[in-house]
Amino acid sequence: MALLRSWIDSANTAETPFPLNNLPYGVFSVGEGDLRCGVAIGDRIVDVTGLEAAGVLRADPEADVLDAPAWNDFMELGPAAWARFRAGLTALLAEDAGEAARDAVTTYSVPLARATLHLPFRISEYTDFYAGKHHATNVGTMFRGPENALPPNWLSIPIGYNGRASSVVVSGTPVVRPWGQVKAPDAELPRFAPSARFDFELELGAVVGVPSEGMVSVAQADAMIFGYVLLNDWSARDIQAWEYQPLGPFQAKATATTISPWIVPAAALAPFRRPTPARERDLLPYLREPGPMLYDIALEVALAPDGGGETVIARTNYGEMYYSSAQQLCHHATSGCPMRVGDLLGSGTISGPEKGARGSMLELSWGGKEPVALTGGGERRFLEDGDTVTLRGHAQGAGYRIGFGECTGQLLPAREMPGWAKGETE
Repeated sequence: MALLRSWIDSANTAETPFPLNNLPYGVFSVGEGDLRCGVAIGDRIVDVTGLEAAGVLRADPEADVLDAPAWNDFMELGPAAWARFRAGLTALLAEDAGEAARDAVTTYSVPLARATLHLPFRISEYTDFYAGKHHATNVGTMFRGPENALPPNWLSIPIGYNGRASSVVVSGTPVVRPWGQVKAPDAELPRFAPSARFDFELELGAVVGVPSEGMVSVAQADAMIFGYVLLNDWSARDIQAWEYQPLGPFQAKATATTISPWIVPAAALAPFRRPTPARERDLLPYLREPGPMLYDIALEVALAPDGGGETVIARTNYGEMYYSSAQQLCHHATSGCPMRVGDLLGSGTISGPEKGARGSMLELSWGGKEPVALTGGGERRFLEDGDTVTLRGHAQGAGYRIGFGECTGQLLPAREMPGWAKGETE
């Protein structure tokens, strides 16, 4: 697919993450103003809340759905309404748009540089998966040896756990180092301490836009996905090592999950579909894909120490995943678990086969044994206070790219332990 040209010149460059082909959905404010729904185009944000109120572009002819600071009400309209709205917005922004359209967009748009970005949707539930084979193999090899790296069920089922929707935050929100129970391998008992092995995980998040009751096929699940965000599943590895048996991650994953501020529509990514890899074990019929379900999305992770320049420490591709978001959503619904508008599904850590393509510090430093060198000096085994982690991603077309915006968070020091946590009494 070629670049769709816009009368907004900044949308026509090969470098912008937000050409007319993209039109990602976000929530923004300017100064002390109200939060509004917006769509990114070049170096501007189109205020679609304003366009709706003015009657220029309406997603629902009978009700305002963009007057709330979240895209959930719009998502509830379903795929046909999504497509109509996208077509209408594209017409307003296309190179051949008339004077009236240009005047309306000029009135209801702001420079991206002036805006503050917020969570783009209300997160109903959050589920995180463990669906990257390279990541699962690396982690399993570290803890169980190469012969037992993958659990017996891994090649048959998308493994996941239910996370905390309440701790999902937008890019730019600081993350505080958590406290928790940790136990050294040679210690008899655990102790309560700040996590010393705090980590990031490079993931893609799928945003569910259509609810379900009962089972759905992989094809139906794919049509239920409204769009995608970059996702950092922050992880306290030392807390996780002590707590995860027998029920899996809990407090180690509850500190924060950071997402990028823009939801890239599934429609914008459609030209970049690619198949999942050849199966080492046949999947059960309900999980088999009717066509390519992954996307060719180049990804990178950058780390910047407090006051220092950044180092790109990993590059990989979403196409490395073993299970697609559609397969994950299909499997999630098999028990009759209702899926809701605004559910967020984390892909699992996206790692490639090479060392430089590993999507977590746990893998990059091989459990802390192989420090990662930083530009300008210094090294990391795990994250240190003041470190900023930035995830980036884009699908590359012919002379254009579909980007997500950055997914960034800085790690702040652990808060002081209250006296009662030490056993002190008043």
